[in-house]
Amino acid sequence: MSTVIDRLCGRYTLWEIFSPTIACIVIFVGFPLTLLAIYSLYSQVQNDHVAPIFVINLLISDLIQICCLMVWVVLWFTFWESSMVYCVSSLIYYGAVLASAGFMVCIAVERYLVVAWPLWYRFRRSIKFSVMVSIIVWVFCFTEFIISYFKPIFRPIILLLPFPLLVFSLAGTLKALCTIISIPPKEKRQIVGTLVLVLLNYILLFLPWVTFILIDCCSENYDIFYDDSYDFLWYLAEFVQFSPLADLILYVLIRKGATEKLLISMCCCRMLRDEEQVQVATINE
Repeated sequence: MSTVIDRLCGRYTLWEIFSPTIACIVIFVGFPLTLLAIYSLYSQVQNDHVAPIFVINLLISDLIQICCLMVWVVLWFTFWESSMVYCVSSLIYYGAVLASAGFMVCIAVERYLVVAWPLWYRFRRSIKFSVMVSIIVWVFCFTEFIISYFKPIFRPIILLLPFPLLVFSLAGTLKALCTIISIPPKEKRQIVGTLVLVLLNYILLFLPWVTFILIDCCSENYDIFYDDSYDFLWYLAEFVQFSPLADLILYVLIRKGATEKLLISMCCCRMLRDEEQVQVATINE
């Protein structure tokens, strides 16, 4: 008991306090809200709304991350030194973070398809297809570390892939929205806001973490990075723990029925445009 009191009352460096503090904030705020968001979105899937499936999987990956943070906090406060528990929880946490990035890409690409290719998306989408994509993402994320064990450079490359895909989805959506006048400005702002939030989430929370991993994988002499700049990058990398809270904001933007209403209006607009073109061609003939 005296050892616990001595350690709790002892002096700690910022390095030792920073990560547990972030973890506690995410646990107490994110855990109940994430459970509530998952339940709300699951009820939408029961009513045959396809769009929230990727968001549900994103929130599930957040829930797994939060559970791993709970394990780390317990290890830290109880001073239970178990390398096996920490190793397993770290692997699960990494897989969940990678899955989170994957489902962010799925959400962004889906929004792009709804705006740019509404008819194609409407007739080819299904719950089965969304579930299959989700399973592929989960399987890949929890087997990636096997490949990275033999090829360490594979990990940062995979983690950097979402960035160009997110930029492409945002740019393509903006280009498509500029040519569409049937969508109300409020819905346009919601669409763009969702994609911008996903991109900012990756840039501000994931990219420093990816950079940190890239340095560790590519450096031949790790000691040259153990300076103030390395410590600063480590602190930035720890902010990836806040991603579950950022995803809750994304859930607020993707409210009930938003994608379904958007898809209906887009398809109607595209069908009317095609009919007008056919009529014009008939008159010209």
